[in-house]
Amino acid sequence: MKKPVITVAVILSASSLVLAACGSGGGGKGESLTVWIMEGTNPDSKPFFADVSKVFQDRTGAELKVQYVPWPDAHDKFTKAIAGGTTPDVAEVGSTWTAEFAEAGALAELTDKVRAAGLDDDLVGALRAAGTLDGKLYGMPWYGGVRALLYRKDIFDKYQLKAPTTWDRLRDVALELKRKEPGMIPFPVIGDSEYILDAFIWGAGGELATETGGAWKGAVHTPRAVTGVRFYTGLATKDGTSTKAATTWNEADLVDNIKRGKVAMAVSGSWTPAAIVEDKPDLQGKLAAAPIPGPNGGISPSFLGGSHLSVFNESKNQELAWEFIRLMATSGYAEQWAEQSGYFAGRSSLVEKARGAGDPLVAPFAQQMAEAGKTVPVTPKYGEIQGKKTLAQMLQAILSGKQSVKQATEAAAKDMDKTFGN
Repeated sequence: MKKPVITVAVILSASSLVLAACGSGGGGKGESLTVWIMEGTNPDSKPFFADVSKVFQDRTGAELKVQYVPWPDAHDKFTKAIAGGTTPDVAEVGSTWTAEFAEAGALAELTDKVRAAGLDDDLVGALRAAGTLDGKLYGMPWYGGVRALLYRKDIFDKYQLKAPTTWDRLRDVALELKRKEPGMIPFPVIGDSEYILDAFIWGAGGELATETGGAWKGAVHTPRAVTGVRFYTGLATKDGTSTKAATTWNEADLVDNIKRGKVAMAVSGSWTPAAIVEDKPDLQGKLAAAPIPGPNGGISPSFLGGSHLSVFNESKNQELAWEFIRLMATSGYAEQWAEQSGYFAGRSSLVEKARGAGDPLVAPFAQQMAEAGKTVPVTPKYGEIQGKKTLAQMLQAILSGKQSVKQATEAAAKDMDKTFGN
């Protein structure tokens, strides 16, 4: 994505109506607000927040104290802070963590504030769902990303191929590329990524887990889920459109191989095309994107993950914290952050705006996000399942030939049930 030039003056103008009432929220002159932001998502985050801090202080009188937290350390830092009562006032929280922290009693409810701000009907659905526990919203959707098909347009044009629109066509295109471009990997099936697999489970009509009366159970062994697992892994084990090395690849390995010109087509994140082209300018104009096809057409749901902005219960400045969140969500800053980071803003209207702009490396991801973005099961226990890499281990067992699809999915479902407490 190209980075727009948005000046402080422009943002002040755009947000003046929204923040006009800030002075009535308890004031902030002489106060400070501690904010934790994840490090690395936006390479321009420090100048970005320098602008935000000026606007926030001009409008509220309060000083913004931004602390940057590396993603790999963040979850542990949060849990220790919650246990020790040393949480910030407000923080960026990974969308799969919000329910966990809310259940622990660490987060303040935002439902009424979001509704009063007129944002209730403009939140990206999957991000809203991920931030909701027992019908109450604890995380304001800030930004998110989604996975879709990314392919080499120059290679497709060479053989007059079109982006596949069904699973059968996906296999056919991958097999044709296998024959005609033997030096490339037609469609990598990577073993250390649950999120790409999820799209095929959901596309087949399956679920990762189901909830009945408050009790969760693993569902990856059910017939529809197995159909998705079998198709996805079969591209490697039966059709040979992948490579054995991909059995242990994660998504960073996948992107590295796309940069090296080794991959013809893959499922990749919306944040990757700009980064790939920036690192490898020779790929400019050679990449294209499309939604992940459904089995017989349409779009397979894809994991929509990102970050919420949440207020912590320990904060003595909750109204001031909400004013910061409102500034981030309703002014030009929401779009600026999305553009700079390669993600989409957490508001549906802004996703549609990005989609309507027609950028061939943005619009298909925006379509995927708007029409078929989905979140993983919203329960703190699912975070434990992800931490154990239950589904990645299932994938690797199948791809390595150690277990059949039936054996691996049943074992994974059993392990999930143990984590859920069944």
